[in-house]
Amino acid sequence: MPQMSPMWWTFLMIMFIIVLFILMMTIFFNLFIDIKTTLMKIKSKTSIWKW
Repeated sequence: MPQMSPMWWTFLMIMFIIVLFILMMTIFFNLFIDIKTTLMKIKSKTSIWKW
């Protein structure tokens, strides 16, 4: 098995960071959407209660 070169290692690390970042972004985006929908539901409920 060949020795891993620093260049390849750096590339691997960069790829890992990018994948991690994308994963985090998707999770945060989904959470944000969920929070928005729940807030909208609460708002609609309160508006109904006001009536």
